[in-house]
Amino acid sequence: MHPISRREAMALSGLTVAGFSQSRQPAKSFGQAKACILLFPYGSPPQHEMFDPKPDAPVEIQGEMKSIATCMPGVRIGEGIPALAPIMDKLAVIRSVNHPYPQHGVAYAVTGIPTYTPALEDKPRDPRHWPFIGSVVDYIGQLRSGGVIPTVPRNIALPWLLNSKTDLNVSAGPYAAFLGQAHDPVWTDFDGAGTKNAPRYTDGQTKDYLDPFQETSLGGKFCISSLGQKVDGLSPERLRERRELLHRMELVPPRLFDKHRDLAFSLLMSGKTLNALDLSREPQLLREKYGTTLFGQSCLAARRLVEAGSKFVTVFWDGFGQFANCGWDTHNNHYPRLKNYLLPSFNQAYPTLIQDLESRGMLDSTLVMWLSEHGRTPKIDSKPKGAGRHHWSQAYSVVLAGGGAARGKVIGSTDKYAGEVKDTPVSPKDILATAFYLLGIDPETRVPDTFGRPMPIAGEGVVRHELLA
Repeated sequence: MHPISRREAMALSGLTVAGFSQSRQPAKSFGQAKACILLFPYGSPPQHEMFDPKPDAPVEIQGEMKSIATCMPGVRIGEGIPALAPIMDKLAVIRSVNHPYPQHGVAYAVTGIPTYTPALEDKPRDPRHWPFIGSVVDYIGQLRSGGVIPTVPRNIALPWLLNSKTDLNVSAGPYAAFLGQAHDPVWTDFDGAGTKNAPRYTDGQTKDYLDPFQETSLGGKFCISSLGQKVDGLSPERLRERRELLHRMELVPPRLFDKHRDLAFSLLMSGKTLNALDLSREPQLLREKYGTTLFGQSCLAARRLVEAGSKFVTVFWDGFGQFANCGWDTHNNHYPRLKNYLLPSFNQAYPTLIQDLESRGMLDSTLVMWLSEHGRTPKIDSKPKGAGRHHWSQAYSVVLAGGGAARGKVIGSTDKYAGEVKDTPVSPKDILATAFYLLGIDPETRVPDTFGRPMPIAGEGVVRHELLA
C-alpha cells in the first residue's frame, strides 16, 4: 500500500470526506457524478456546422451546410449530426465558451494552468504545466481511499498516447505535472488497422494512410500500453527519436515508476481492466451501432471501463499520419472532411453512448463532456481546396450530458456570426470547476506543487450553476 505523506495529508486538511469544508454546504447536484467520460476531439470542431449554426448569416459565414430542428423548440443544430436532434433534451450545450489562446492548447483546456504559450504545446514534462483533470481525480481518490490502489485505474485514456501516431511531437495536456507521474493516465493502445484511406489533409500531403478513425475492423483490440512498442509506419530514425522522447519524458524506464505505479500495473494486467477492454464480450450489433470506427469503439470501451469502476476515462480523437491528418483541425478540405468523415463518425458514436448509458441506468451518475481546445473562425477561408476554418477561441461550443449536468438547456449565446460571445461567457476553467463539483470534489481544493505551494485544481475557474440540473 502506498502511504500518505505528510504533504498529501496536508492537501486534504480542512476537507470533509465529500470534499467541501464544513463551513460550506454543497448543492443537490454536488457529487452526483460517480464517473466522467471526457471526449476530446483534437484540433477543434467548428461551432457553425455543429452546435451553433447561423442559418440567417451570409454564405461566407453559414457555409455549405444547413441547420435542422431538434426536439427542443427553437434549438437548431447542424444537418451533419441528425442523430443528435432527438436527444438534445438530454444535453447541456454551452455556446459561449471563450479564452484568449487560439492555438492547440490541450493543456489549457484540461488543466488549471493560468496562462499558455505555443512553446508548451509539445513539452508534456515542462515544469510550468499543471495537472490534468483526470490526474487530480486520481490523486484525490488515492488520498480519500487511504492509498488503496483500485482494481481498475481511476484515470485511463484511450486509444493511445495523444498524437503518438503522427509525425508531430507528443502533445502536452493529459499528464499529472507536479502531482507526480504515478497519477498520469494509464494509456491503452489499439492494434486494429484502418480499412479505408484517410481523406486528404492538404494537397501537400505525400502519403496515404489507412486510418482507423475512418474505419477499422471489429477484430481490433485495446491493451494496456507499454509506451515503448513499435508504431507501424514509422522509419527507424523516427522510432529512435520517439524512444528518446519517451525517455526524456520519463515514461519508459521501469526504475522511474514508484511502488504505487508498479503495483497498479500488476493489477491492470490481470482481470477487471483487461475484461473491460475486451469488446468481443459485447454483442456485435451494439458494436456496429457505436460505429466501426476507432472513435466509436473507444466510446464503447469507455462505457465498459466506467461500468467496471473507473472514475475518469478520456477518449481522444487525435491526429493520425502525416501532418496529423484527419484530426479536427480543418484548415483545408473543411467540408469534404466534415461531410465524409468527421461528422458521420461523431453522429453515430456520440448519441449511441448517451443512449447506452441511459438504458443501463448510468447516465445520471456519469458525466460526459465533449470539449476541445477552441472553435473555428466565423468567416470561411475559400482559398484552400474544400475551404477552411481556422483557429478561433473567442466563441465556441462545449456539450455536457449526465452526471448532474443540466438537461435540454442551451447556455449562453453568440453574435449573428458565432464569432463573439453575446451573453453568459464561460471559461474552460469554469467547466473544469463545474466538472470537479459534479464529481464530488470541491473546486477550491488546493494541491501542492513541486515546492509544496498550494495550487487551485481548477485555476481561477468557478462553478457555473447554469450548467447544473
